[in-house]
Amino acid sequence: MLTNFARTQAQQLLNALARLFQRLGLTPNALTLIGFAFVCVIAVVIALGYEVLGAVLLIVGAGLDATDGALARLTNRVTKFGGFLDSTLDRYADGVLMLALVWRGVELNNRWLIVLAVIALIGAFVVSYARARAEGLGLQLKEGWFTRLERMIVLLLGLFATLVIGEWGLLIAVAVLAVLSNVTAVQRILLTRQKLGA
Repeated sequence: MLTNFARTQAQQLLNALARLFQRLGLTPNALTLIGFAFVCVIAVVIALGYEVLGAVLLIVGAGLDATDGALARLTNRVTKFGGFLDSTLDRYADGVLMLALVWRGVELNNRWLIVLAVIALIGAFVVSYARARAEGLGLQLKEGWFTRLERMIVLLLGLFATLVIGEWGLLIAVAVLAVLSNVTAVQRILLTRQKLGA
């Protein structure tokens, strides 16, 4: 998956950032909370119509989001609650970002942007929920064509595209998110069925 490839390639950078945050005295859970608060700020920036600035800040936020795990491993503070908190706040972050796009749809009087953002959010939640339920059944389910990293890349491209094609950049990106997130949700349902031998 693209997520695993990206983590492998960025591991040295993440470790360096983790050492910096360790020197600053931050704990992994504190970094998780800071990262989520930063995403909330980004959502407000996007909702106010500063899509390109939001995209730039989102890249920084993605770095924060990936560093809490590296910090936990570096400081030997990997805990079940830390993983739970990170995963839960990731869902909130997905929701907050889609809410920002819904707000843009209201401001732009674009019903399609609103509807597609809600469909994309449903798909993103079911992708995550399917993995959580499968793991509750004792299965590993990390497979999927369109996981969180891929969704973030498409959102970034859409935000940057507003520079060239205006609100169409957002509309196209959210349409891709709506379709492929739900395709991935169905894919995970079928994979779980297959792994259970049902």
